[in-house]
Amino acid sequence: MAAALAGAKAGWEVQLMERASTFSEIGAGIQIGPNVTRLLYRWGLQHAVDAVAAFPQRLQVRDALSARELGVLTLGATIQQRYGAPYAAIHRADLHALLHSAVARHSGTTLLLNQDLQQFGQTRNTVTVRSASMEQYEGDALVGADGLWSPVRQWLLGDSPPRATGHLAYRALVRQSDLPAALRSQQVTAWLGPRLHAIQYPVRGGDWLNLVAFVQGQLPGQPTHLDHWDHSANAADLRTHLAQVCTPLQDILHAITAWRLWVLYDRPPMQGPHQHAQGRVALLGDAAHPMRPYLAQGAGMAIEDAATLGQVLEHSADIPAALAQYAQQRWQRNARVQARSLRNGKIFHAQGLLRWGRNRAMQLGGERLMDLPWLYGGGLTPQIATK
Repeated sequence: MAAALAGAKAGWEVQLMERASTFSEIGAGIQIGPNVTRLLYRWGLQHAVDAVAAFPQRLQVRDALSARELGVLTLGATIQQRYGAPYAAIHRADLHALLHSAVARHSGTTLLLNQDLQQFGQTRNTVTVRSASMEQYEGDALVGADGLWSPVRQWLLGDSPPRATGHLAYRALVRQSDLPAALRSQQVTAWLGPRLHAIQYPVRGGDWLNLVAFVQGQLPGQPTHLDHWDHSANAADLRTHLAQVCTPLQDILHAITAWRLWVLYDRPPMQGPHQHAQGRVALLGDAAHPMRPYLAQGAGMAIEDAATLGQVLEHSADIPAALAQYAQQRWQRNARVQARSLRNGKIFHAQGLLRWGRNRAMQLGGERLMDLPWLYGGGLTPQIATK
């Protein structure tokens, strides 16, 4: 949706081909840093975002075993003044819906549902795609924004499937009014423990609480379709994984009975621009650079990709050259975020002396360590070719 919106804003006619037959309320909460909200606001979506998001005032890190506070990053007005946009938390379906509405307002966009693409072909002047129903479409460019298990990536790069991380994510979303008053929260709290961590934050204007617990371990049962993230999960499995955590975190876990399971897959950090675009075909978001959610930037990098794509398409009618420029501008930043996400996972799940060192470092310089100027202050590069 972000790619379609950026393309439409750049003056191109866009056909968005969606495999699903209908849109439904999928996913749970995501965090979007100021690098992301800044772009959404720039697209004229500030009112829409502000109407559905929550804007936490602080990000607190606590030890999952002792409950001791390790560090705090001040958010709210402080982060907004520093980076020109706020730090927000939003339900994925709400973000999708506001992008969808923005796309629908552009007369040059067409949304095609139930389109399971089978193959593409490109020549010097055009790209064609064929659907499972044998319908054929033609355009100037193809953008594969089709996720972790991207068919477009496989057709373009022919590389290996995503790799299993050995990490599981248990997600829950609950109305704050359904929780005991002591468990309600309007801030981001990260709980760090050996081989696990959990994070909670408000969404939907603060009316709902999103909680996700990440654990290293084996699946309690093998899902049938690993390319679909939302598997039913037994609360008892999660409680077994987190049996040793502190009482405050246990209280939250026991107050929630409905959990969904997400099996984590990723790819190594990007190795070059060829993994982002070749000729008239480009990859965007998880299709290009799936990452572990330990920097809260998966959606953010996809939206940054879309914004850069829109910029190059607005300023150049030479599609292969524009997509090559898009790839050059994006791959190193995305690779850095992928690598930092991997590193964060090791730090979050540290054991023994590494855990002790992490806790000590957080207590001495938590705000400095948690603030990320290279991430929150970046996102778009001004080197744009002109027509």
